[in-house]
Amino acid sequence: MTASERRRLKKLAHAHTVPYQQVVRVRIVLDAAHGYSNARIALRQRVHLDTVRRWRGRYADQGIDGLKDRPRSGRPPRFTLVQRAEVTALACQLPAETGMPLSRWSSADLAAEVVGRRIAEAMSASSVRRILAADVLKPWQHTSWIFIRDPGFATKAARVLDLYQRLWNGRPLAGNEYVISSDEKTSIQARCRCHPTLPPGRSRMMRVNHDYDRGGALAYLAAYDVHQARVSGRCSPKTGIVPFMDLVEQVMSQEPYASARRVFWVVGNGSSHRGKAAADRLAARFPNAVMVHTPVHASWLNQIEIFFSIVQRKVVTPNDFTALDQVEDRLIAFERRYNETARPFRWKFTPADLEDLLARIERHEQNEHHFQQPTGCGHQPAALPATM
Repeated sequence: MTASERRRLKKLAHAHTVPYQQVVRVRIVLDAAHGYSNARIALRQRVHLDTVRRWRGRYADQGIDGLKDRPRSGRPPRFTLVQRAEVTALACQLPAETGMPLSRWSSADLAAEVVGRRIAEAMSASSVRRILAADVLKPWQHTSWIFIRDPGFATKAARVLDLYQRLWNGRPLAGNEYVISSDEKTSIQARCRCHPTLPPGRSRMMRVNHDYDRGGALAYLAAYDVHQARVSGRCSPKTGIVPFMDLVEQVMSQEPYASARRVFWVVGNGSSHRGKAAADRLAARFPNAVMVHTPVHASWLNQIEIFFSIVQRKVVTPNDFTALDQVEDRLIAFERRYNETARPFRWKFTPADLEDLLARIERHEQNEHHFQQPTGCGHQPAALPATM
């Protein structure tokens, strides 16, 4: 054994990232280099005598490389490629199409169906998961999507996106023109927990009692200035034309909106502000207000929904309020707190992204027969974004 080999073996013997079996083999060789007999080495390393003979012999024949495991064929596969393909094809079918009274497959259901169809004599749920993992298939999960139905989607969406970039009909907005995003967050309940909520402690998260008494529900109407990052809201027992117009009155009676040249109100298609009648009603009450509707089923284009998601995470969840008055006080207090530090949202969906989305949808429509096939896994109409 040369000095360089000895240094290398000592380094391997004390390494923390080398497999333990290889460390034992290295120590056997080092003990042999010190002159220990095979029997003494076996006692020192707590291995069988034949193990010592084997690794001393391999080192003598091949050097350090002889201490590594030799290539092995491994366990033969239990399932053929055809069986694996049939399992994948079954997972790519909806259960209802196979006559099963299920909404979606589980790995256990698939394993039972494979055996029932005699695809394999036996197969476990874990084997199904390993087969599907090769194609990144998870039929027990699902996601929802919605297809464009509004014939004027492109025009309406482009109009809203232009306003976010301070454009209207191709012209920049003036300094005294503003963009308001508005909507309602409905059915915020007051749930009084039957036992007090416990604060977090050492190695313990906050604990909220599951049982509660219902204290009613209210709606939170809010208007968000897109470029000033300022929210103005109010609570109401229910939604409707009157509560929405009360919110408009609250905002438009304040500066800078009262004396603004134009204030654009971006709203959805709820009953409180739907259609031309709502736009005319707003313009009649406030001549400098312009109502702009998002496309149908495109609430993700309305920036107020981002603020509502913040309210849901930071104010409403977990729900532990003794009465509706406490809900209202918390919402209004959070609104004031938010306005002190808020910054405009970094809106990333641009008119160019809209063109790409519409082009993708057009390509899907031209090749509609692909995603209509029952076994066409992965073929699906272009989904609209859920949020921005």
